[in-house]
Formats: sequence, C-alpha cells, structure tokens
Amino acid sequence: MATWSCVKGCGACCYLEASERPDLEEYLTPEELEEYLSMVGEEGWCVNFDRTSRECRIYPNRPRFCRVEPETFQDMYDIAPEELNDFAIECCQEHITDIYGADSPEMQHFNQKVKF
Repeated sequence: MATWSCVKGCGACCYLEASERPDLEEYLTPEELEEYLSMVGEEGWCVNFDRTSRECRIYPNRPRFCRVEPETFQDMYDIAPEELNDFAIECCQEHITDIYGADSPEMQHFNQKVKF
C-alpha cells in the first residue's frame, strides 16, 4: 500500500497561483485567503519558497493551509482522516504533473518515496 509522504526538494504545492485555484474562498477563511494571496509571489510561487534549494523558509511556522494533517483536511476539504492518505497522494501527483511533468524526476522521486 502506498503511504503519502512529503518529498523534500519538490515544492510543487508551493506554486500558489490563485487563478489556477478558483475555489480558494470555499475552503479558506477570509483571513486565510488574505494571507494566502499575500504569499503569492513571482510567477505564482510562494514568497517563502526558496526556488534554489526548493525548501520552505518558514516550514515550522507555515500556515494551516500548507499543512497536510488529518484535522486540517477534515476541516478545509471535508476529507475524512482515513481518506487523507489517498487524497494527499492524488493531490501531489496532480500538482507534480502540472508543475514538472508526469515523467519528471520529481514525479519519479515522489512515486519511489510513497512506494506507488
């Protein structure tokens, strides 16, 4: 069974272009939406994402909407905790494909990490 895990050096989820996420108002509070939009920087990438090292500069203090945690996904997306693993894998694969490509080294690394 595949088990979701964040893959260091990926950062596909740090691409925050709001025009590509038209339903933000559906799952973010007004305060979170304001914070989210303030984080969108050059070319749609999060201002806290170091594109050279591909690491988050504020990882321990990142906002709730950046965390893959059962209670967060239950509250924001109505994803039951027992469904989070499969949902997170699917989301990562979708984002990695959109950002880097389906056959990219990032996708290969992710699939190896989650044993997909």
